[in-house]
Amino acid sequence: MTDAGANAEAVLQFDILIVGAGPAGIAAACTAADSGARVAVVDDNPAPGGQIWRGMEEHTPSAQASEWGAKLARSNVTHISGATVVAQPAENVIAAETFERTLFLHFEKLVIATGARERFLPFPGWTLPGVMGAGGLQALVKSGMTIAGKRVVIAGSGPLLLAVAEYLQRRGARILMIAEQAPVSRVRAFGMRLARHPSKLWQALKLRRSLGGIPYRFSAWPVAAGGAEKLEWVEISEGGHKSRFKCDYVACGFHLVPNIELADLLGCEIARGAVRVNEWQQTSAANIYCAGEPCGIGGVETALVEGQIAGYAAAGKQERARAHFGERASARSFADLLERTFALRNELRALAAPETFVCRCEDVTHERMKPYSDWRSAKLQTRCGMGPCQGRVCGPAAEFLFGWKVEAVRPPIFPARIETLVAGAQQKS
Repeated sequence: MTDAGANAEAVLQFDILIVGAGPAGIAAACTAADSGARVAVVDDNPAPGGQIWRGMEEHTPSAQASEWGAKLARSNVTHISGATVVAQPAENVIAAETFERTLFLHFEKLVIATGARERFLPFPGWTLPGVMGAGGLQALVKSGMTIAGKRVVIAGSGPLLLAVAEYLQRRGARILMIAEQAPVSRVRAFGMRLARHPSKLWQALKLRRSLGGIPYRFSAWPVAAGGAEKLEWVEISEGGHKSRFKCDYVACGFHLVPNIELADLLGCEIARGAVRVNEWQQTSAANIYCAGEPCGIGGVETALVEGQIAGYAAAGKQERARAHFGERASARSFADLLERTFALRNELRALAAPETFVCRCEDVTHERMKPYSDWRSAKLQTRCGMGPCQGRVCGPAAEFLFGWKVEAVRPPIFPARIETLVAGAQQKS
């Protein structure tokens, strides 16, 4: 793997360009590079791995992460790190910003592997320092934040809660409880069906055993958090009864939301909040493929197999891609089971009080947003979704709370320098 970091030219040309260096992006890059094509992967993190494999170089990675990290290192893939994709200035060109410069990346084929982000559900006190996403807290600890001795309550839904709890506990955190919003009946049924997925069953048993002394509650979720200037306590509802816990952190994770902004900007068809792809992972836009979470939340195994299929297909190796179709079907079957098991319950729609901020960037409360019938109207009248996050936090929350459809994004996807936009306009000429 070569690095095009600080010495990169302003304009670069590749046969196949992958956006995102998580599991899907790494798999796509490695398989595409097998064909001898000029392949690059661009990512805004300083090192490959994405959110799930963050810090592969600093921490002891899983065997799976080590295997794919080694494949990427041995390949001739160009890795453009610390670069945020912000716009599409011309056909088959995307603009990316590093700290020092703007890159215009020309491609013949593009693979979108932009991953996902956490869904936040607003409740009284959720904006206090110390209340954060489950994956967000894990990422901070992976990046060097000390968690030893800190009291942590983990709440939300899905197996990610267990994985985060196990990681934080290994780093010295005191996990007070894990609050799972799904009812115990659905989780038990899920456990029974894991027999069809032996590797998943083993992972679940191993995780649960390592967390044996930690209370794991079902039909439980946070209803309020409080403190003078930062988090001091959280109140958890469990079976209609409320209990208060003194803690330093509350880590919440109410599922993941696909990062589809780039795909949307490039004209890819979106269906049910995810990018629609065909059997080759090709989108509705010419020469653009998509793999991993933007196609629907599916986990690491789904991301890896979809990445391989997308990489081979983009390189014109359809038969090699077809060889992974069965593996993909099995991975997607498990992802569908996860989605059904941990579907968010209706009671969570009532967590926010009238004065609770839904859009924390623009300080827009639930009471101000509730009268409107759609996202556009609320945005025009209240400025919700117009702050620095551009609706990435409040948009998914509003979809769940009000049933709104968040409308298409506008360039730039992320805040960009003026000179980038001006130079981008010149790419069209």
